[in-house]
Amino acid sequence: MIAQEPLLVTLVKLVDRIPKPPPPQKRRRGRPKVYPDPLFLKALVIMIVRHLHKPHELLTVLAQPTAEMQSLRALLTVDGLYPSRRTWERRLQALPATLPGQIGCLGRYLVSLIHPWAACARATAIDSTPLRACGGVWHPRDRKRGVLPHTAIDTEAHWTYSGWHGWIYGWKLHLVSAVAAVWIPLAAELTPANVADNKVAPALLRELPLSTRFVLGDVHYNARNVRQLCERDDLILVTNRRGPYPHHDAGVAVRRVLHKLRSLAIENFNEHFKGIFDAHGQVPTKGLIATQRFVLGAVLVYQLALLYRFEHDLELCIGLKAFLKAA
Repeated sequence: MIAQEPLLVTLVKLVDRIPKPPPPQKRRRGRPKVYPDPLFLKALVIMIVRHLHKPHELLTVLAQPTAEMQSLRALLTVDGLYPSRRTWERRLQALPATLPGQIGCLGRYLVSLIHPWAACARATAIDSTPLRACGGVWHPRDRKRGVLPHTAIDTEAHWTYSGWHGWIYGWKLHLVSAVAAVWIPLAAELTPANVADNKVAPALLRELPLSTRFVLGDVHYNARNVRQLCERDDLILVTNRRGPYPHHDAGVAVRRVLHKLRSLAIENFNEHFKGIFDAHGQVPTKGLIATQRFVLGAVLVYQLALLYRFEHDLELCIGLKAFLKAA
């Protein structure tokens, strides 16, 4: 009887098959990297699937004398060399800066494989969703005075107001998803919750596939910088208009239909994503870098799960939570 490879090992191996963003044109000064970036992407996949949020937790789990951990350690070596603890800490600390580019690259690859727009318009939905910080909230009156009531508070998070959730202290996940039968994340970024949506939008839109035609957003993306970028890249931006309702201009009926479509696509995906990675409550990490690593890493793992299920002819967006828990 042939032993089947553990699912987690298979997901980690998929990292070697996904396209990589182009390297920087000018090499940084200092010693060349001994360990390539994909090695630490593999480690991040293990951390997300096994709910490990700190480098020492990852190393402790990898040190266990099981066949699965031995297989994973073999995938994390280069010419027989295994990174030291300090190397793990340093490279995992730097990893979040590269994740938006990697997510965009893998999103474009998934579009080329799955063809989500084969039977519909080439539309994307852009939105942000709040995530609560761990350790409680830092009230504005205390923040203004520089008073920290207790050390569990995450001082790098911030406040935002959501019409649905109310006031939230934490973070924003900025996301672009394909508007199709399959929810494919195409671009993502995580910021403190007080960062305006239109400031992050240009970086997200630059990661979209060249075949994208429509960008559907809410009123927060009806900003000059977003409109100018869409005009330059031949994208049709459709957003709500400011001012009292009801609107009576010529395009209001079309915008109403497209706004409903955007809401069904991106808002359902946000809840779907939070449910899979247990993000409806507080995030399990503290600090901007660790939270970016967790949230953006979860987006990357979601994309890898889509790639695996597509190649094995499985339902793409159904049963993903159970699938990842089984890994």
